[in-house]
Amino acid sequence: MRNTGCFFSTIMAFFVALAAPGLSLAQKWPEKPIRFVIAFAPGGVHDTLARLLQPRLNEALGQPILLENRGGAGGNVAAEAVVRSANDGYTFLIASEAIATNEALYGKLNYDPQRDLAQVAIMARFPLALVVYAGLPAESTADLIALARAKPGSLSFASAGIGASGHLAGEMFKSITGIDAVHVPYKGGAPAMNDLVAGRTQFMFLSVSLSASQVQQGKLRALAVVSSSRNPVMPTVPTIAEAGLDSFDALLFSGMHAPAGTPVAIINRMSEELGRAVRAPEMQKRLADIGAVPLPSTPAEFTVTLGRERERWGKLIREKGIRAE
Repeated sequence: MRNTGCFFSTIMAFFVALAAPGLSLAQKWPEKPIRFVIAFAPGGVHDTLARLLQPRLNEALGQPILLENRGGAGGNVAAEAVVRSANDGYTFLIASEAIATNEALYGKLNYDPQRDLAQVAIMARFPLALVVYAGLPAESTADLIALARAKPGSLSFASAGIGASGHLAGEMFKSITGIDAVHVPYKGGAPAMNDLVAGRTQFMFLSVSLSASQVQQGKLRALAVVSSSRNPVMPTVPTIAEAGLDSFDALLFSGMHAPAGTPVAIINRMSEELGRAVRAPEMQKRLADIGAVPLPSTPAEFTVTLGRERERWGKLIREKGIRAE
């Protein structure tokens, strides 16, 4: 019995020794400023979220959070920069759900999203709204579907570009409803929305934050919000399930990643701090003001979500033959 006890004591000591460097590193971290590379230009919802989180994380971590915007190629420019950074816990990527679609959209990437990035946390969800040109004779999602079925190919939907969230949501909408509509890609959400307001296109899947003011002014009509619950920015607009499409979902989110090999203890600490920040009552109110929904997750939960989204959107992208420009 004495020998058995010694054996188990030795094994336990071995595992404690293995864990000790990571625990020690996490206790010391951070010892210098931390860089957040944002995969978008300044001003968008992901950039806004990062700037809302910045002062809270400055205080919680005791070090400055430095924000660096690197837009381009659906987030690939920023992702490549982070992948090439040291995995010491001082560089993180803030990116959208495009991390789950870029493998299928682009013929070849200069990095492997599954191999080269470690998931930290999903921070918030940005629901899409199904909006139509105010002059279109469609007061509901059912009306839009009926109109499209009555005149196949006569309606067009706008998006911020090939492979953008609005494009993929539109293609999924077509697949689920069986309608035929023409996709019109633009270089950005603003010009796409402007042409929709002018009636040059008929409908669009646009973020609640971007479409709210146009809807309130009567320039666009919101038919549904792609979310499990109604959005406080558009409280009278039904969810997509209430509109009759309970199988339809398009998850837009802002998530944080780190270079692969970043110590697990550091990833867990950052994930915990992000969760605390987005759950704070004041932060929830600020997020609600821009149509965002807090969606804190653990690294493991984020990894599962990303895998599910990669499979779901990858299948659609391959079926439709979509390729990013």
